[in-house]
Amino acid sequence: MKLPRNISRAHGTLGMLLVECLVYISVFAILLGGGTAAFYFCWDHTQAVIYTTDDIASALRAGERWRADVRAATGKITVETNATGEVVWIPEGARKVSYHFESNGVRRQISTSDNSELLLAKVKTSEMKLDSRGTVSAWRWELELLPRREEAHLPLLFEFEAVAPAKP
Repeated sequence: MKLPRNISRAHGTLGMLLVECLVYISVFAILLGGGTAAFYFCWDHTQAVIYTTDDIASALRAGERWRADVRAATGKITVETNATGEVVWIPEGARKVSYHFESNGVRRQISTSDNSELLLAKVKTSEMKLDSRGTVSAWRWELELLPRREEAHLPLLFEFEAVAPAKP
């Protein structure tokens, strides 16, 4: 076994390697922490996009259902405002379909059934109103959904239009 000639020089080199390793470990820890923070930032915003697209799809399905009911109307559509919210009555033959806006949700109920279905949840405002255009009775549904995140910059606003059939 060969011993180094200058023992102090050998210890100085070993000490320098240990400091370099500590520097590399600290740089690695900083990069790993920054990468982890960026990952969770992206993950959080991806979840927000998924929730928003789900809300948009739900609103579009509800709007199409409402439009189908307005087009199928056989009588005069009426709107009532009571203490709990707005109620829209759409007559369809022997039955009436009602849309209730209350407690941040829009419910649809058929008069021949005791059950109502939650058509759309997380609703901030909902207003259905007649939009007369000459001899045509058009209806407009203005809808705003509640934001899922506090820092949401754009509100989710929707406007659906439907034309009620002309009465002879």
